[in-house]
Amino acid sequence: MCSACGFPARPGHWTDAGLATPQDRLRARFHRAAILRRVLAGRGLTAHDDGATGLMLSTLGGAHVLVADADGLWDAVARLTGRPFDPLDPAFLDPPA
Repeated sequence: MCSACGFPARPGHWTDAGLATPQDRLRARFHRAAILRRVLAGRGLTAHDDGATGLMLSTLGGAHVLVADADGLWDAVARLTGRPFDPLDPAFLDPPA
């Protein structure tokens, strides 16, 4: 268990499948966080890999929540924004200008 966040250590996430080295897994995590930042940018949210076990989701107002992985991110987005969030909705893939 991570002493900083309280998430239990796990053997791996499905998004890491096929990645052979720790460096490959870390690179993939940073890449996923960059994609999430682009998807969430138009909604006043940002996501960063926390460097240990999950993702830090933050609002422009300073609220933040730590989630274990992208699976838990969508519920956290809904809680922070106060409205449902469907990551497969085409409107969310092209943030408003």
